[in-house]
Amino acid sequence: MADREALRRYLAQQIELGGAEAVLGNAVRAEAAADGAVEEDDVAKAKRSAATRAQSKPAEKVRTADPAKPSSGAADEKWRKGAPPIPGPGLTIVSPDETLLGNDLHHLKTLDAVAERIRSTYCCDLCPQRTNAVPGEGNPRAKMVLVGEGPGATEDQTGRPFVGQAGHLLDSILEAIGIPRADVFITNIVKCRPPQNRKPLPDEMTACIPYLRRQLELIRPKVILALGGTAAEGLLGSKKSLGELRNKVHTYNGVPLVVTYHPAALLRNPNWKKPTWDDVRIARQLLDR
Repeated sequence: MADREALRRYLAQQIELGGAEAVLGNAVRAEAAADGAVEEDDVAKAKRSAATRAQSKPAEKVRTADPAKPSSGAADEKWRKGAPPIPGPGLTIVSPDETLLGNDLHHLKTLDAVAERIRSTYCCDLCPQRTNAVPGEGNPRAKMVLVGEGPGATEDQTGRPFVGQAGHLLDSILEAIGIPRADVFITNIVKCRPPQNRKPLPDEMTACIPYLRRQLELIRPKVILALGGTAAEGLLGSKKSLGELRNKVHTYNGVPLVVTYHPAALLRNPNWKKPTWDDVRIARQLLDR
């Protein structure tokens, strides 16, 4: 049952991501028979066939999961099919020493301490207008960090990042590469919602980005995925277009950084789902290096 559900979830993810039509073979048809999708005679045949295979198949050794590697499931290897090769290098960025800028965030030793500072202070004009600050959430030892632009209305109400429609799509993308949302860390360039979801202003980004830098210092991820042009601009300090920044592996303080479209943009333009899927699979391959 678990395998069938995992397979069905994977096929649904491929449809959501704009993948090609999936063709179910005899093995899946046999499983469907067990659910009553075909005649009773076919059910009996499928059960007898499965029993015969089980008796003739030698016992397999039980493998234990490696906690150092990303979680895997039915989609563990399927995402690799047709994945693009890892592209060449792009920009190399070394962030400034925050102590020289007069920031004391280096005294904050945990992500919770950073989150509490974000919630309890006002660093720019966005802060007084917020319902909730949205520091970010996820695994404090995440191998992958995802960075978006800023909170939307749902995020402002809940205090959590990427929980609206775009967040659900992001969850599906992550599951399709075998990484549950709980295994990554998700945050934004600015931690408070800009009015009418406009792009953050330069001074707002400048005021807030030291928090992101401290979060990345504490997490020490293996890969950073920048979701959208604003995230790329904030992390790389570049005003190049998204098209110019994609298809390269940039370096941020020694960490590989991949740029792709924001999930909200995919909802507006489904044609961007395929290139985003390629970008995400590039980032996923970098985790195995």
